[in-house]
Amino acid sequence: MTYQFDFAWVWQYLPVILKGIGITLELIAVGAALGIALGIACAWARALGPSWLKPVVGLYVELIRNTPFLIQLFFIFFGLPGLGLRMTELQAANLAMVINLGAYSCEIIRAGIQATPKGQFEAGASLAMTPFETFRHVVLVPALERIWPALSSQVVIVMLGSAVVSQIAAEDLTFAANFIQSRTFRAFEAYFLTTAIYLLLAILLRQVLAALGRLIFPKGRATP
Repeated sequence: MTYQFDFAWVWQYLPVILKGIGITLELIAVGAALGIALGIACAWARALGPSWLKPVVGLYVELIRNTPFLIQLFFIFFGLPGLGLRMTELQAANLAMVINLGAYSCEIIRAGIQATPKGQFEAGASLAMTPFETFRHVVLVPALERIWPALSSQVVIVMLGSAVVSQIAAEDLTFAANFIQSRTFRAFEAYFLTTAIYLLLAILLRQVLAALGRLIFPKGRATP
């Protein structure tokens, strides 16, 4: 018997799909903004921070980079309530993405910092800048410019990895696909459409990050 494709349900479940897309976009917006900010702070700590702070940040980075994102998500959502810290599904998903991206972006940004010529640090010191002022005004922007393509790719990877937040009932795009196929029994069509949407989101996100790189770094070298 030949399988008959049927996408007639798309319009019926369009609000569910749009809600899922919106939640996914919210997750990546919050995760990227706060995750990169956390990564910058951790990269500074590992590359230029006090000696007592380096092993602490190093432990965090190694712990996150060597454990599955799904386990991190489950620990936050199911484990932390045991300590009295309860969160909604969306709050837990956002926190997990920030922590995960923070660890990966830390190492990417640290590579950019370590590639900074020593002369730039000396130039900052000659202008009576504090180490933090030198980092902020002299080192950070060129370091980010060097690693922007790699950082952009990591953001896209984290966006695609956000699909697992449906496991804690966060109503993202994958949750929408699961919901639709459970109602229509059209698994092929539901997941085919979801795959196409994720592909489109990944391409658009990469283009947005490329445009942001050209805006932040006028020389135009930061293109994913």
